Amino acid sequence: MVVGHGMVGARFVEDVRRRDPDGSRLRITVLGAEPRPAYNRVLLSTVLAGGLTPQSVELHPAGWAARNRVDLRLGVAATSIDTGSRLVRTSDGSSLRYDELVLATGSRAWLPPIDGLDDERAVPFRDMSDCERIIALARPGARFAVLGGGLLGCEAARGLVTRGMDVTLLHPASHLMERQLDPAGGAVLASAFDRLGVDVRLGGFATAWEPGLGVRMADDELVPADALVVAAGVRAETGLAQAAGIEVDRGVLVDDRLATSAARVHAIGDCAQHAGSAAGLVQPGWEQAAVLADLLTGDDHAARYLGTRAVTRLKARDVDLATVGDPAELIGAAEVLRFSDPAGGRYAALALRGDKVVGGAMIGLPDAAASMIQFYDTGVPAPTDRLALLLGRALPGAPETADPGRLPSAAVICRCNSVSKGALVTAWRAGATDVAALAKATRAGTGCGGCGDTVAGICAWLAEADPPSLVPTEGAA
Repeated sequence: MVVGHGMVGARFVEDVRRRDPDGSRLRITVLGAEPRPAYNRVLLSTVLAGGLTPQSVELHPAGWAARNRVDLRLGVAATSIDTGSRLVRTSDGSSLRYDELVLATGSRAWLPPIDGLDDERAVPFRDMSDCERIIALARPGARFAVLGGGLLGCEAARGLVTRGMDVTLLHPASHLMERQLDPAGGAVLASAFDRLGVDVRLGGFATAWEPGLGVRMADDELVPADALVVAAGVRAETGLAQAAGIEVDRGVLVDDRLATSAARVHAIGDCAQHAGSAAGLVQPGWEQAAVLADLLTGDDHAARYLGTRAVTRLKARDVDLATVGDPAELIGAAEVLRFSDPAGGRYAALALRGDKVVGGAMIGLPDAAASMIQFYDTGVPAPTDRLALLLGRALPGAPETADPGRLPSAAVICRCNSVSKGALVTAWRAGATDVAALAKATRAGTGCGGCGDTVAGICAWLAEADPPSLVPTEGAA
């Protein structure tokens, strides 16, 4: 039984059925609290900006559950777990037994302790229902305040500006995205947002939402706004596990087998807390789903989840931003390389220890971002030509956006799904000879979408180097 039908819960079910397609080893029941099918939550900011419809980000076509022998119960939440009897009680009054229970309950929006957030014009930005409520409030001439200048708040602010709204972004920290950026990078990002029409205000604390007026700040300033979007962070959904006596901290505690303190109960995704996993990113959850599918189907009893290296991309139109590692490394590392062009909206910073890239941030430099990610992922020693490294002219191969043919086979193209260039080449030679077919065969590009141009570039390179007409067809001699 899987509790949670979000991106990670749905991926786990897919991974199980890839290993057990006829359902001979595992029967699957899925409880989804939301009344709609699973969707790509990473793309909510694109839906908010008007670039995609809610239907276009659904993860499964109609009939998916029946074809994959999945008992999918939408709009049904788990209300309690009896780990002794291996029983789950649900919101529709059912009591369901399980042999193995997988918690994929995700996280919820955190609402800061300020007055007025119960007003219908103050909306968190966490799920599709929130997104639809915000879109309904985005009428011509409306003024929005966005509370929170982290990754999601920045994406929400840019999306609303794209819709033509007047937006003020309020962030209590001294610079934007402080969990991923150093102060210099945060300043360049703020300048870029200012040029795009976002009024960025830093270092101030909101104390109240005053409907019809705006946001009251700690210094008594009133920031005028007709609606408020709250993107102040998330908290893991641990209540169900905690009530069942399962050990929790910030999340449900799991080991390398994704096992909790209760027998036959596992946790994956945002609700799980593992020492090597960064919170709030989809890639760790999908890697955990694959490991757990290996274990529970018996495909690989030695499978273990050992952590995920942190890579973050901002999904905001006209702002290309990627970060790796801990921003503290950009201050405390033995060697830090830096380039800053605030007027041009470009910034590059790399932290190295022992010739290894351990942290970095790139804004407005896509080739350099590609280079940074590859050096960080592979652990290959950095070249002595540090300028070439900083500007993206050095890579184990070459920047993927510049020359896909020179990338090594092991280079990770789609981080969300851990798809390498080699996997794409293998799929191409097996008959997946366009971008859509490669996505279906490997899942590349089906996560955040940030690798789309790279996948298309590799596809074009393969079309020239290994034309589809030369790919053997089924039944060929």
